[in-house]
Amino acid sequence: MRFRTSSATPRRAMTPAAFAQGVVAAYARYGRDPGHALIRAQVPADILNAPDARITASQFETLAGHAMRELDDEALGWFSRRLPWGTYGMLCRASIAAPSLEVALKRWCRHHRILTEDVLLELNVDDEIAKISIREQRDLGRLREFCLVTLLRYVLGFSCWAIDSAMALGATEFPYAQPRHVFVYPTIFCKTIRFDLARAAIFFDKRYLALGLKRSADDLDNMLKGALRLTVLPYRRDRLLVDRVRRLLRSNGGRILGAEDVARELALSTRTMHRRLHEEATSLRALKEEAKLELAKEALMRGRTPIKRIAELAGFRNEKSFSRAFRNWTGTSPRDFRSTCR
Repeated sequence: MRFRTSSATPRRAMTPAAFAQGVVAAYARYGRDPGHALIRAQVPADILNAPDARITASQFETLAGHAMRELDDEALGWFSRRLPWGTYGMLCRASIAAPSLEVALKRWCRHHRILTEDVLLELNVDDEIAKISIREQRDLGRLREFCLVTLLRYVLGFSCWAIDSAMALGATEFPYAQPRHVFVYPTIFCKTIRFDLARAAIFFDKRYLALGLKRSADDLDNMLKGALRLTVLPYRRDRLLVDRVRRLLRSNGGRILGAEDVARELALSTRTMHRRLHEEATSLRALKEEAKLELAKEALMRGRTPIKRIAELAGFRNEKSFSRAFRNWTGTSPRDFRSTCR
């Protein structure tokens, strides 16, 4: 299966050679020579056994894509039978007409069982968190890490593309020990990575599940002609980012949060946070002002709290600056607003 992202392919070598070793292992399983694939991807054979070696996302894309075609197995030897070239594209087609991401993911998990029962994908929702996990039904052997990482990136990559939004992961878990190349995991998943747990799983805000799919069958045809980049690189635009910032600011009441504080809570760099908010036609400053206004309006509607105290709770230096800002926001003074709410 091939995904396209609008971001240019970075030339920095970040993909661990261990993933390329997984592709070479698929050739070994089928008794084939990986030499042509390595040459095509410009991956020197001697770096495959170097413990800290890395290749670029473009090199990995070329290597894996060529292997899938040459071996006619999109699973690259993970499972007890081949998944012929085009199998995951068919899975995408079975999910693309869903009315929401939740329905699409339920179809993805159900139909993946038709492809193989060696692993079972499951979607669970609990309180505010959704989880996609992988239940292993057989020993995946030396290809276990490569398989589990790629399966999670497949479903995550399709989901992000389908709703045209990044899905900010709260955590990712794996059922094996931390690998030597753990440095790549935050790049392709999130900052919170846990190992030696029961299953491979990704966790995210369940509100993503309610988002409608933004792509058509024609879009899917074009996407499937693209690249495997989203198995290594994250989708960038996050349609829930603005809402996440709003909730964070409101949950902190009048406590003033700096850009670094907000970015840390979102597990983003401050530069990335500002860029993504700009892509959503807003800014942290505007969202802070909005949060102050909402906090002030709620306090005024509740009743008897002195306006001076409300100004402090909303993060203003004094009542005068608060009254001036409130009038700019609403066209009326705090006292007049309170009187109309009674």
